[in-house]
Amino acid sequence: MSTLRALRPSLPILVGASVMLSLAMGLRQSLGLFMQPLTRDIGLTVSDFTLAIAVQNLAWGFLQPLAGAWAARLGMRRLMVGGALLYALGLVMLATAQGLMAVVLGAGVAIGAALACNGSALALAAASRPVPVALRSTVLGIVSAAGSVGAMLAAPIGQLLTQSAGWRVGVWGFAALALLMLPAAWAAGRVDKLPLPPQPGEGDNARDALRVALRNPLFVVLTITYFVCGMQLVFLTTHLPSYLDICGMDPMLSAQALGVIGGFNVLGSLFFGWAGGRWNKLMLLGLIYTLRSLALAWYFMALPTPAGTLVFAAIMGFLWLGVAPLVSGWIAETFGLKWLAMLSGVAFVGHQLGSFVGAFGGGLAFDLAGSYTLAWQFGVALGLAAGLVQGGFAWRRGSGPPRLSPG
Repeated sequence: MSTLRALRPSLPILVGASVMLSLAMGLRQSLGLFMQPLTRDIGLTVSDFTLAIAVQNLAWGFLQPLAGAWAARLGMRRLMVGGALLYALGLVMLATAQGLMAVVLGAGVAIGAALACNGSALALAAASRPVPVALRSTVLGIVSAAGSVGAMLAAPIGQLLTQSAGWRVGVWGFAALALLMLPAAWAAGRVDKLPLPPQPGEGDNARDALRVALRNPLFVVLTITYFVCGMQLVFLTTHLPSYLDICGMDPMLSAQALGVIGGFNVLGSLFFGWAGGRWNKLMLLGLIYTLRSLALAWYFMALPTPAGTLVFAAIMGFLWLGVAPLVSGWIAETFGLKWLAMLSGVAFVGHQLGSFVGAFGGGLAFDLAGSYTLAWQFGVALGLAAGLVQGGFAWRRGSGPPRLSPG
C-alpha cells in the first residue's frame, strides 16, 4: 500500500508513457507481417523492404540523442506529441506506397524519426522523474513491460486485416492505432511541470554531460554491446514471418509468435526491472545477451514447428525489453536525470547500428544465399561474445561510480 501511495501522484504520467511506448513499439515490431504481401504486390525484393526497416533504425538511432537533448530544453510534451503525429503520417505513406521510395520514406525515415520521440528513451526518462529513487528500477520495468502489450494487440490485428482485406488495409489499421498515441503523449508530457532535483556533477550542457559519459569505460562498453541487442531483436521482428512462410508454416503462426513475444516481454521487463534494483545491472545485461544467443541457436538449428516456435517466442520475449530498464536505470543512477534521455540516446546509437545489420544484413544474406543460415549464425556468435564482454567487464570493474545524488 505504501508503494501505491507513493506512486499515485505520478500515475497519469506513468500511464501515458506506458501507453505511448506500448503502441510505438508494438506497431514497429509488427511491421514484418507486411513484408511478403507488400513485396509481392508492388514488385520489391526482401532486401528492399528490409532496407526501409534498416533506414528506420538508423534514423531512430541517430536522431535519439538529439531528441533527448531537445527534450531537456524544449520539454518532452512537444516532442512526444509531434512524434505521435509523425508516426501516423509514416504509416499513411506506407499504406499508399507504390514503390521503394515511398516505403523507405514512410516505414523508414518517418517512423524512425517518430520513434526517437516516442520510443523507450523519452518514455523511460519521463517515467524516471516523478518516482522515488528506491522505486525507480521497478517502475522502469513496469513501463518497459507496457512496451510489449502493443505487439499483443497490433500483430493479430495486422494479420487479420491483411488476410481478410489485403496488406494496405492492415497498414491503415496500424495508422488508426498510432493516433491513440496522441492523448497518451499529452498525458506523459505532464512531466515537464515537475522540477528536476539538483544533480551535482551532471553538467550544465549537453556537451559536458556527453564528455563525462564517454570517459566512463562502463558506458562505452554498454554502448558497444548494445549493438548485439538491436541486431538480434530486429532480425527476428523483420525476418521471422518470412522464415516461417518459407518453411510452410501457417501465416497466422508469425502473428501468434509476435504476440507471445509481447506477452512474455511483460514478464521479463517486470522481472529485470525488479532484479535491476537488487543486482548489478550490467551483469544482468551480459546474462540476457548470452541466453538470447543460446535460444537463437537452439531454434534455428532445427526445422520450425508450431509448438517449438511458440516456446522460442516465449523465451525471447522474456529476454526482450528487459534491457531497457537496466540501461536507463544504470545511466540514471550514474549520471543523473537531466540528460538521461540524451545519454540513453547516445547508447542507443549502438543498438540501432545493430538493428540496421539485423534488418538489412539479414535480407541481403537471404537474397544472396537463399536462406537465413549465415545470418542467424553470425547473430549467435556475436551475441555470445557480447554477453561475455559485458558481463566480464562489469565483474572486473563493478557496477560503476556511486550515484551522484539521492535524486
